[in-house]
Amino acid sequence: MQFFPSRQITLYMGRLFLVRTLAVLAMLVLILQTLDLLGESGKILAVAGNDQGDLWAYISMRAPQIIARMLPFSVLLGTLITFTTLSQNSEVVAMKAAGLSAHQILAPLIVASLLVAATSFLFNDHIVAPATAKLKQWQDVDYGPVPLDSGIKTNVWVREGQDIINAQTVTADNGETKLTGVTVYLRTQNVLTKVIKADSGQYRDRAWQLTNASVFNAGTLLQEKYETLTVGKGITPDRFQYVKVDGEALGFVPLYRAIQGLKEGGRRTSSLESILWHKISGPLSALLMPLLAAVAAFGLARSGALFLRAVIGMALGFIYFVADNFALAMGNLGAYPPFIAAWAPFLLFFLIGETVLVRTEE
Repeated sequence: MQFFPSRQITLYMGRLFLVRTLAVLAMLVLILQTLDLLGESGKILAVAGNDQGDLWAYISMRAPQIIARMLPFSVLLGTLITFTTLSQNSEVVAMKAAGLSAHQILAPLIVASLLVAATSFLFNDHIVAPATAKLKQWQDVDYGPVPLDSGIKTNVWVREGQDIINAQTVTADNGETKLTGVTVYLRTQNVLTKVIKADSGQYRDRAWQLTNASVFNAGTLLQEKYETLTVGKGITPDRFQYVKVDGEALGFVPLYRAIQGLKEGGRRTSSLESILWHKISGPLSALLMPLLAAVAAFGLARSGALFLRAVIGMALGFIYFVADNFALAMGNLGAYPPFIAAWAPFLLFFLIGETVLVRTEE
């Protein structure tokens, strides 16, 4: 009835798995970072004033992305190497002869994978996302000096119910948000009733006070002018701050808040929601790797086809990554619901791995 094997076996297998996973990750990151740097170093050094320090700055921003991308592959390869070593030394046969089931043999690796998944989530949230944001800003100026953020946003649209507000510019000064070039479209039952245009607008008493406003009534075709006019009650200034949200450059909580702000503004968020859920399902893919690679651990005593079973385990893992990227792309296009796009491949391959393990070993 004990799910885990003995303490010694659990620590032994967990240590084998973690050491091999980290070794594979270090090798992949070193190779890929070197190749990536060879391709980008010319562009970086071509900018006047850039030197070797800028190359190290690029590595510090690019390496976290490579680590996050290669970690699931490293877990897969580390699992295959661990199982292959155990099988070659007949340690799997010894454990099964001692009465351990296939799931009990996998249990130490599942726990270690859970630790890897938790570490990956925190690493992506606190290191990869900020590094991605900085690198994109630097790449947008072709590795030149990054200008300071002026805080000015242009052509901002906000939706409140059926009404739509457009501001040509949005500026934030000393915590006060100011709109210029304001146009308000008032609608009833999806029919345009009034169009309000104003030179500027400021947030006052939980509403927006417009100055030099003109109101065109679509029903009477008459236009009226007002020195001041109050509109947009309940529309907070932060609604005008979400212009373009990069899901890859934000952590889980900031992205969740940005999505809520965009929803309140009536904007489409399905692609961002797919990225949000994938920030959880992506790291959890490490839990699948021992299950998908388990085909390399069992049955060797009967068939002896070690290489073939390792290839099958690797193929299952890579097919999962292809399916995961495909589903995420479909979610970004709106073809899949966000939750399905992020979690369907994980659940599907979990069932596939369990089916293969139960039918062949249990």
